[in-house]
Amino acid sequence: MPPSPSSAQDPVPAPRRPLRTERLLLRSVRGGDLPAVTRLWTDPDVRRHLGGPVTGSVIRIRQRRIVGAPGFHAVVRAEDGVLLGLVTVEDGGRDGETEVSYQFLPEHWGHGYAREAVGAAVARALETAPSVVAVTQEANHRSRRLLESVGLEHAESFVEWDAHQVLYRRRAGRRNPCTEEL
Repeated sequence: MPPSPSSAQDPVPAPRRPLRTERLLLRSVRGGDLPAVTRLWTDPDVRRHLGGPVTGSVIRIRQRRIVGAPGFHAVVRAEDGVLLGLVTVEDGGRDGETEVSYQFLPEHWGHGYAREAVGAAVARALETAPSVVAVTQEANHRSRRLLESVGLEHAESFVEWDAHQVLYRRRAGRRNPCTEEL
């Protein structure tokens, strides 16, 4: 007897549990997060190396799709629940490798939140993925330092979106500077 249509489908993956660090909670994006997330998409400083602010029609589409979407993590300060930014982990994102990307609101830059969140997201991704990559513009020196500080290494340079880009990679089994004791 052939399988029923429902049993022939791939199982829906279980949602990932929230990820906690010393100061942060990385959890699914909620409806109440949309004003802060929209600021991430429209702030010229945040978007300086990401192609500029997103247009209104694209924002409306993104707002409908991001709430509860797998791989999108709202980064929330644990002590007061303030949304600081987003970390996205996309399985098979770039040439089949798991890709991590991130955006943080400018008022939260310089406090180590992005390093803490990205380091934790990379470590979790490497529990099941053989490698993690991240791409940033060559001119984005802060982002490049962050990626290097969480153990990713320069792997490739190229031009994409009319800008010089740098691809960083970390393979499973490599040390994570964010989790080492001092």
